[in-house]
Amino acid sequence: MTTVERTQVFLLPDLGEGLSEAEIVEWRVAVGDVVTVDQSVVEVETAKAVVDVPCPYAGRVVTLHGAAGEVRPVGQPLITIAPLDGGDEPAGHATYREEERAGSGNVLIGYGTGHGGATRRRRRPRLAVAPEPADAGPTGAAAAPAASGDPAPHTAALVISPIVRRLAREHGVDLDTVRGTGPGGVIRRADVEAALTAPAARLAAVPDPQVGSAPAGDGDVIVPLTGVRKVIADKLSRSRREIPEVTIWVDVDATGLLETRAAINAATPDAPVSILALLARICLSGLRRFPQLNARVDTEAQRIVQSAGVHLGIAAQTDRGLLVPVLRDAQRLTTAELAAELAATTAAARAGSLPPARLTGGTFTLNNYGVFGVDGSTPIINHPEAALLGVGRIVDKPWVVDGQLAVRKVTQLSLTFDHRVCDGGVAGGFLRHVADCVERPALLIAAV
Repeated sequence: MTTVERTQVFLLPDLGEGLSEAEIVEWRVAVGDVVTVDQSVVEVETAKAVVDVPCPYAGRVVTLHGAAGEVRPVGQPLITIAPLDGGDEPAGHATYREEERAGSGNVLIGYGTGHGGATRRRRRPRLAVAPEPADAGPTGAAAAPAASGDPAPHTAALVISPIVRRLAREHGVDLDTVRGTGPGGVIRRADVEAALTAPAARLAAVPDPQVGSAPAGDGDVIVPLTGVRKVIADKLSRSRREIPEVTIWVDVDATGLLETRAAINAATPDAPVSILALLARICLSGLRRFPQLNARVDTEAQRIVQSAGVHLGIAAQTDRGLLVPVLRDAQRLTTAELAAELAATTAAARAGSLPPARLTGGTFTLNNYGVFGVDGSTPIINHPEAALLGVGRIVDKPWVVDGQLAVRKVTQLSLTFDHRVCDGGVAGGFLRHVADCVERPALLIAAV
């Protein structure tokens, strides 16, 4: 058996959480490199996180399927590995065959590599590539005759990824006018995005009048709705379609909350507590009193599911867009533990190092939009949750205290809730409890 016949093709594994594709960020290896079992070979970005992908095979890298910036669907080839000849085996790698036979024991951020033992064999699909003649026009439509016994070569655009086809369709790009830069002339996502900047490509297709779109003009900036931005758009659109939401709000005097935080931090300077952590603690107290808001609507089964634990989502603005990392069973954490978890989680979210599982499964969201310098908002519920508490900026305002006008630290709290899970009495009761605890933090002790 030849080396080519014994090559092993590692497919992009199932990343879980409904993820069907990933974008290649950076290859950790190059063609010709020797890799060991479970060595990280590529960094990819899904719609939810940036993760390193370990390869379950050992040997020498033969092919890297895809370049940086290219989107690969789950189940498509990622890297091809050939076994080493005995003389090529470097020091320290003598046991790679035994490791390979044992199979990969690694996981991809909580997910298996999706491959069995080394006895499975996969062959790379063959692409019938039509070389472009020297006098071909911009479309490269001319094709060379097929070799004897081979199928007739394709004259249409060579596109492996359905993501690329969808991107081209959404932006009206004629793939026959796009020159592919991938292996064998395959059109990659980067090629379509580059074509979007060309006036001829932008006007190649007539916009569908049913969707009310218009052709892009010269100088327009085209931003493909892909990756995390697309996931955000889909989720928010679904929330607005399915959830009959209502927003209520109240202004509160947060002076007592700030004083409480200062007292806590003075007593424990090595473990400072943030305002967000105190607000999270107050939310947990409110959800204990009003569990109807810690729920979701199961439309298929026609029922409301109240969660036993509070999986608290924290809205975090990152370079990749708005993410909502989740603190699972937050009701079990102390205030100090909440503060530490919030700081670590938001930092990891902004760094893109959270696994996908940490970005789903929330039951209630806390959104501190006051960091953007705004007072109020009517936020969209993080589907399929039932409620979201928003907090505006804390500013000095005139406030009546014991019949006297004073300058106090005032903020606005807003609660957006799914009217299917409760009526205004429950929602108003929850928001009033939160407001009272902000104004008089000692109530938290009484509520325990």
